[in-house]
Amino acid sequence: MLVAFCASHSANGQSYTSWLTGSSTDADVQPQFGLLLMGGASESDAAMQWFLERANGGDVVVIRASGADGYNDYLYTDLGVTVNSVETILFNNATASEDPYVIGRLNNAEAIWIAGGNQASYVNFWRNTTVEEAINNLINVKGGVVGGTSAGMAILGQSYFPALNGSISQAAALANPFNNAMLFGYDDFIDAPFLKNVITDTHFNDPDAIRYGRLTAFMARLGYDHGVRPFGIGANEYCATAIDENGIAHCYGEFGDEFTDDFVYFLQANCVEPSVPEIIQASTPLTWLRNNEAVKVYRVPATIEGQNYFDLNTWNDGEGGQWMNWFVENGTLVLEETTGAAGCILSVRQVRQLNNVTLYPNPSNDIINIKTEEKQWSYTIFDISGRVMVMGRSNLSAAAIDVQPLAAGIYKIEILGESGHFSASFVRSR
Repeated sequence: MLVAFCASHSANGQSYTSWLTGSSTDADVQPQFGLLLMGGASESDAAMQWFLERANGGDVVVIRASGADGYNDYLYTDLGVTVNSVETILFNNATASEDPYVIGRLNNAEAIWIAGGNQASYVNFWRNTTVEEAINNLINVKGGVVGGTSAGMAILGQSYFPALNGSISQAAALANPFNNAMLFGYDDFIDAPFLKNVITDTHFNDPDAIRYGRLTAFMARLGYDHGVRPFGIGANEYCATAIDENGIAHCYGEFGDEFTDDFVYFLQANCVEPSVPEIIQASTPLTWLRNNEAVKVYRVPATIEGQNYFDLNTWNDGEGGQWMNWFVENGTLVLEETTGAAGCILSVRQVRQLNNVTLYPNPSNDIINIKTEEKQWSYTIFDISGRVMVMGRSNLSAAAIDVQPLAAGIYKIEILGESGHFSASFVRSR
């Protein structure tokens, strides 16, 4: 049944308004994992088609705290990808975050899109609520696709800038990294694979408020506050990065002859010790030099085809991009191109990547089959928090790994052979 209607709920005032386009009957399909981070201004059609394809003909829910139903026709009809329904739910206050209808629709979704707006409203309305649980369940148990633009992208990292005390400019963040607006959340909201110790920023090239230095200051605070090696993803307007189940981030935009500023940036603190900022204290401009290589950045041209990418497993490998060094001296950001990647690799991926491994089926509810040309190899399966769940070895070119004891969710398998290393994510389905 094809329906299109608007409904509102008013148990405690009007807590939400919803608009449904498509079928009101839930589609029972298996989605494909994905994360889509979009920099704002306007959507990349190709990236949004990638997003919809991962819903596998299922139901899409758009959540927002301002605006109306502008996404419904765009996602249901205009992009040419068939889905069962698109529903926009406008949250007018936090009461809607525990409403049974709202939670039911989110739990039945194969794709959730977080619109732009004010991330402070999203944090105030959704953090530590059943909405948060529903989003994390879709990502990590159901294995679906979640994305957001502008404020919607800003809340997807393990660390995030909630703008609870308002926004902040690049100049102000660099001049005082402990400015009253520089509040951050960490590990208490969206739980997304591949975004561990990552903080994001959007509208990166806004001509009225360039944010390259702002994200650098955010990372400095992330490292200082939590004692971790900080990472960042910044997206220019009209650009997006689509992260698949293998942690490969393809970059979509319209980079070319007409648009020469469509980039996505992947930032990481260099791990050549010491790597922390030389000066980071209240009411003092940030200084983060480290031999003028403090932050290693891979700048990726975002194209319509999305062929350029960066590997979020290694944070060291990519295609089509340019390495840069960013550093800050007395509150002034300097950007330099370089041929050198970061001074470290994150793990055993120091060995070369194996190309002779096949893993299937994915998703699986019982057995994962591995085929390889390696004569001897070992495997380790990790959950999304990095805990080791299963380990083993094989002297055969093929093996079947029993994953039935694992709970439904997303896992990573790492294979170490005689001549290299392989890693991939897989879904243990229900």
